[in-house]
Amino acid sequence: MTGRALTTKDHTLSSSEIEAILASTEKSDRLPARIDLISEAFLARPYAANPLGGGPGQPETLTASLEAFDCVTYIETVLALALSGISGDAAEFLDLLRRIRYEDGEVAWQKRNHYMTGWAENNESAGFVRNITDGPLAEKITRTLSVVEGLPARRVTFQLFRKRKLASISARIETGDLILFASAKRNLDFFHTGFLIERDGELRLRHATRSAGAVVEQPLPDFLDRFRMSGFVLLRPAGRFDPSRHSYTEGKQD
Repeated sequence: MTGRALTTKDHTLSSSEIEAILASTEKSDRLPARIDLISEAFLARPYAANPLGGGPGQPETLTASLEAFDCVTYIETVLALALSGISGDAAEFLDLLRRIRYEDGEVAWQKRNHYMTGWAENNESAGFVRNITDGPLAEKITRTLSVVEGLPARRVTFQLFRKRKLASISARIETGDLILFASAKRNLDFFHTGFLIERDGELRLRHATRSAGAVVEQPLPDFLDRFRMSGFVLLRPAGRFDPSRHSYTEGKQD
């Protein structure tokens, strides 16, 4: 597929760019290292508001772009590329993106993971992530989700860490982990997400942010200090590397 352009909805994907990104990770058979390299490749790419569009009653088409992101499409794109493996191509990337973004991989607006509680649950069931928000420092909260027009209100309960507990749980965090920031609003679960990167003993947040208008990296404590929130959830990308295929399959990595 080298050099070929692949169009999805309003965007054109360059298969050669996808292959170049995957080739840059050729020496990295560990998922955290692949996520680090791939997420770094998109630093300074523009922020895009509501890049998926759509709505209830409208036809849904798989949308993919390497040019601009919001916080969720950024993590989905990076994760799909990282799981595509060294010998992956645009078709494999798009298949993984579809399965990450939609419940049961069904491309329909109602099946899109609009709320991050559903995103986390569905991707854990699919074997793409593992929720590591547990232990005596985790607390339960309940929200009634009702901010997405066209979806019925839904009551959810999930565990989180309060941000004051960061120092106590930071040792369990690894590069490539996903962090979901819990909203203080009663009708919303999470308001932002990104990847955590460990550098010289410092935790950094790599994310697509509206305020900066781009994909950026900043110290995690700076973000925690700046925004009011109920706490955060940690997810660990999962996958078993298959040397024969030079790619990842679902399930816990050895």
